[in-house]
Amino acid sequence: MKLQPSAGTAALALVSHALCPYVQRAAIVLAEKDVPFERRDVNLAAKPDWFLAVSPLGKTPVLLVDGAPVFESAVICEYLDETLAPPLHPADPLARARHRGWIEFGSDILNVIARFYSAPDEAQLGARRDELARRFIQLEAVLGEGPYFAGARFSIVDAVFGPVFRYFDAFDRFTALGVFDNLPKVQRWRKALAARPSVRDAVDPQYPERLMAFLRARGSALSRRIEVAAMA
Repeated sequence: MKLQPSAGTAALALVSHALCPYVQRAAIVLAEKDVPFERRDVNLAAKPDWFLAVSPLGKTPVLLVDGAPVFESAVICEYLDETLAPPLHPADPLARARHRGWIEFGSDILNVIARFYSAPDEAQLGARRDELARRFIQLEAVLGEGPYFAGARFSIVDAVFGPVFRYFDAFDRFTALGVFDNLPKVQRWRKALAARPSVRDAVDPQYPERLMAFLRARGSALSRRIEVAAMA
């Protein structure tokens, strides 16, 4: 995705990794703002010097604003919401604070997902699966009638959970986790986010195959499930 900025706007470049869910958050927010930006993918296994110069933590994403770096996905999303219309955060301070809390909750779920696909044996895989199920039960309790987290209006919380649900699109291809069983509001939210153009287009068409290759290479319990499914 390489677009040129229009006259009078800052030149925006999103420094990315093809599989990074945090990059997807920023890409979704940029798409919702309908602003042009350039996407620059880096190889995190061989980080170039220019990338280390703009990313103090050596992580993606980094947003370059006229060349000046802004790093960490939550900070990037906040910056974009403060500087570009339409606003995705609620106007009410209490509602905005609550949204920020659920954004952090989404980051915690991503950490659990990483522990899930890295679990070395079936016992730990099952424990992480149960942990994920508990997180989504908590979400079911706070969701309204949808289709998005706060109702009809798309927010940064939705930008955070689009990449979360995308992992389960991959998991569903080879194993039945049942994480969303009996959670109709979560299921409806997942479906609405999958259909949103900004969420759908936050990854390239090769993303599913790249993610599957990544999961198979982990040497984990989940990797072994993938191998068994492939032979069936």
